[in-house]
Amino acid sequence: MNWERLYEMQRKLDQYIEEQHEIKEGQKIEEKVLALLVELGELANETRCFKFWSTKGPSEKSVILEEYVDGVHFLLSLGLDLGYRHSSTSLVESDSQTAAFLSVYSSIEDLRLKQNESSYVKAFYDYLVLGLALGITEKELIEAYERKNAINFERQDEGY
Repeated sequence: MNWERLYEMQRKLDQYIEEQHEIKEGQKIEEKVLALLVELGELANETRCFKFWSTKGPSEKSVILEEYVDGVHFLLSLGLDLGYRHSSTSLVESDSQTAAFLSVYSSIEDLRLKQNESSYVKAFYDYLVLGLALGITEKELIEAYERKNAINFERQDEGY
C-alpha cells in the first residue's frame, strides 16, 4: 500500500487546519491522541463486538468503515507531527475484534507516553490488525480515507 500518498493528503489537511486555527505544527499531539482514543471508542460502539449482553448486531459496514478511517486520519497526523512513518508490513490476525481493540488502546497509550518511533509503528500496526479483524480491505480503506479527507476540508470551510 502506498502510505506516502495518504501521508501527503493528511499533511495538506493538517496544514489547512493549522492555518485556519493559527496552530503551529506539532502543537496538538496530546489532543490528537485523545481524539484517536475517542474515535476508537466510537468505532468499538459501532461494531458492538464487546456487547455480550446485547443481541443487536453491528452497524452497517459503511458506518464502521467511516469510523475506522477517522482513526487513520489521526494516526497519519500523529506520524507527521512526530516525524515517523508507517510502512507496509505483513499483518497477523487477531484472536477477536475485542482483543484487537484492546491491543490498539494499549499501544496508543504507549505512544502517548513514549512518543518514539517504535511506539508509533506499533500503534499503527495494531490499528491495521484491527481493520483486518473488522474485514476492511486495503481498497476500502483508501477509498473511505479519500472521501473523508475531502469531507474534512469541507468541514473546515463551514466552520465545523
